[in-house]
Amino acid sequence: MSINPIHNSLSRRSFLRNSSLAGGGLLIGFNLFQACKPKVIQEPAIDLASLDYNDFNAFIKIADNGAVTIFSPNPEVGQNVKTSMPMIIAEELDVAWKDVYVEQGILDTNNYTRQVAGGSQSIRFGWDALRQTGAAAKQMLVSAAAARWGVDPSECSVSEGVITNAAGETLGYGDVVKEAAQLEVPEDVPLKDPSEYKIMGKPTPNVDIDKIITGKPLYGMDYKAEGMVYAAVLRPPAFGHKLVSYDDTEARAMPGVVDVFTIGEKIRGLMEEIPRIENILSSSDKVVVLANSTWEALKAKKAIKAEWQEATKAENTEEHDKILTDLLDGNKFETMRSDGNVKKAFAEADEILERTYESPFLSHSCMEPMNFFAHVTDEKIHLAGPIQTPEGTANFVAQLLGREAEEVHLEMTRIGGGFGRRLYGDFAIEAAEIAEKAKKPVKLVYSREDDMEDGIYRMAIKYRIKAGIKDGKVTAYHLKEAAVNSNMYGLVPNFFPAGAIENYQVDTAVYDSNITTGAWRAPYTNFLASAEQSFFDELAELMEVDKIQLRLDLLDKVKPEEDERIQYSPERMKEVIHLAVEKSGWGTKPDNVYQGFVNYYCHNTHVAEVADVEIENGEPVVKKITCVVDCGIVVNPLAAKNLVEGGVLDGLGHSMYTEMTFKNGKPTTTNFDGYRLLRIKEAPIVETFFVENDLPPTGLGEPTLPPAGGAVANAMKAATGNRLYKQPFTKTPELLKVPEKEIIG
Repeated sequence: MSINPIHNSLSRRSFLRNSSLAGGGLLIGFNLFQACKPKVIQEPAIDLASLDYNDFNAFIKIADNGAVTIFSPNPEVGQNVKTSMPMIIAEELDVAWKDVYVEQGILDTNNYTRQVAGGSQSIRFGWDALRQTGAAAKQMLVSAAAARWGVDPSECSVSEGVITNAAGETLGYGDVVKEAAQLEVPEDVPLKDPSEYKIMGKPTPNVDIDKIITGKPLYGMDYKAEGMVYAAVLRPPAFGHKLVSYDDTEARAMPGVVDVFTIGEKIRGLMEEIPRIENILSSSDKVVVLANSTWEALKAKKAIKAEWQEATKAENTEEHDKILTDLLDGNKFETMRSDGNVKKAFAEADEILERTYESPFLSHSCMEPMNFFAHVTDEKIHLAGPIQTPEGTANFVAQLLGREAEEVHLEMTRIGGGFGRRLYGDFAIEAAEIAEKAKKPVKLVYSREDDMEDGIYRMAIKYRIKAGIKDGKVTAYHLKEAAVNSNMYGLVPNFFPAGAIENYQVDTAVYDSNITTGAWRAPYTNFLASAEQSFFDELAELMEVDKIQLRLDLLDKVKPEEDERIQYSPERMKEVIHLAVEKSGWGTKPDNVYQGFVNYYCHNTHVAEVADVEIENGEPVVKKITCVVDCGIVVNPLAAKNLVEGGVLDGLGHSMYTEMTFKNGKPTTTNFDGYRLLRIKEAPIVETFFVENDLPPTGLGEPTLPPAGGAVANAMKAATGNRLYKQPFTKTPELLKVPEKEIIG
């Protein structure tokens, strides 16, 4: 057997074993993330059903009959970690996947680190430790069986939870769990070679799929508790407005209404202490309606008559557009990276290309609106719901209510869409303040209008890209960004073409707005990829060189070993480019198929995409997108393919159709009747290909979204002859018109 020994730095205290479970089962668990928090509490011998799992880290539970339960620690937001993380453990544990049961873990700050769904990093950060989890448990079970037989563990083999010695005798894991519980944690854990994988690399259905399609309770909206009331919140009608007074007479008289009151004072205090959340929580008081049902609460909220003080800053899309242009034209920038001397290189250039690209605000538009459960008692703060950052949210709530973090018990439900919106937990903070004031268990529910009107949007951004050409080579590159609000999620200075051009500079400027903004799927890059890759195509046209060869030539100049700031691999990038050319039939399609190419790196993953556009009824239509991905080892090909396709379609839909506009600080669109998303009939075929290697997994939930807009823009240029500089592309329909000769042809 080929093994890869890895020293196990896990202490005995960080590995939990309890041999007195129901049926004599073994509970095995330890810190999935290098045991950097070694404190684990030993539980007394109690029945399995009554165990308080809050005291444990992620763990494996093995029963006498060989059944294995694996607890998944990270929030499940549709990225499939509730299936993929246990698959990694089960692979090294060497059990049959059919014998594995998966349960969602709760927030456990004593034993977990990075219990987060964000940045496409769950599998990447958990890879080594998840494997160690399964391998260490397997080795202890084998050692227990060997001791019973009186043989050396090296004489034993394992297959699907059955241990076999040289004489052919067998024992199941369930047969030796008691003995295994008495053994020391192994110091060095042999890990499987990828060639030996039986579970990883096999298409595996989502562990929740049956419950999802049959409507079983999984999501935050499904969560219920005895004595629970429902809360709806009347928020400011526009960003920057503040509550002056309100009349709740009519609302209080409506059926099912329990109480009406305001919240806001404690949240404002929290905002002063934690600047990070200042831009996601309104400084105004809000009016809360408690009722016996969601419908009654939402209906009564509409009956409240409120007076609001208007903001001193009027937030309008037209004004934002001018402000961002003025920022690009100005000189108040923060330089993120500067190589060489771009000013000198431009002065010496033979030719200069400069283009500006624009993108609007976007709503997250999660299928499941924001919601959260809270019950505040003297003993604890009980929270439950869909959240991407459970630990951070629990800490905010503890600070809000003046309690210790250890008093917060947070259960994670399955999340009906996050895309970054549920990173912030503002809705959970509201629920906690409401529950404390109500002295009841409370379920806060946003309506769809609440969700869109009081969102945390992707910021509006403009990029200006300028390149200088000297003697047929790209000698200068200057990228400028102007964004509404923080540039934290707007710009990446060390991705391609960083390192490929001697004179290279990246600058950013910010306009502070009342409108709340934050991470939106594939933050930093969701529009930048489209802008840059469109620019490279136009640059190749100006230079009269092959578009793909231009990219390859630039990649040849990148030396990551000489510049530690470079985050991408030029070799892995070139591999996805070559494979995309092959799989898409680049340059070999019939005359009626127009193609657009992009390559991009983000979230530690290298991607290349090719869009195929055809003319139908005189209009260009995206028919197919070929996507090649290097994300290292693919844990679950079925889930991986779904993630790739979902990212591509999301990137296509938002670049083509979607925008959020504002008038006097208020969104002009409040529901899906006006917020244009990709429709089923508009979805092209997405063909997915993975680069096969044995490198550790990288991100996959987000990397295929950013390049899609650029691939489509470049294909549309091939079809129409027009360059697209402003998203959504359908906002400039005159640029999507096909030349008459193409229609006739």
